[in-house]
Amino acid sequence: MIKKMDTLTTGELEEILDIWLTANYDAHPFIPDSYWQENLAFVREQLPLAELYIYREQNKILGFLGVTDSYIAGIFVRSDYRKQGIGKKLLDTVKQTHDTLNLSVYEKNSNALTFYDKHGFQKSNESIDETGEREYHLIWKK
Repeated sequence: MIKKMDTLTTGELEEILDIWLTANYDAHPFIPDSYWQENLAFVREQLPLAELYIYREQNKILGFLGVTDSYIAGIFVRSDYRKQGIGKKLLDTVKQTHDTLNLSVYEKNSNALTFYDKHGFQKSNESIDETGEREYHLIWKK
């Protein structure tokens, strides 16, 4: 079940942060784990400020999507629940309330590029981020 969260409990925030950290390790083996660990405190502050959509089953958070205005900060799913349509369901939910969505994806994250291409996102431009990696900026319009 997907629910838009207005507030998070401390436990929910910790559960989400664990998913965020693990998913970033898995999706970005080309970036040192220390980068994600160093950004954990910043993400802890920012998550409650974003529009958060949680996918939960049997009181366990399996995935989430965070969006600010029209920028998707990420779709993150527990490793043992990936490839089951949870990311698609989260994205479809957000598409219902937004006319335009945009996001950034690392060039080397081919799984994410394939996912977003399949869901109608198109490359708008590219840049090199603070890690030295190439990012593609993608946009979706209703």
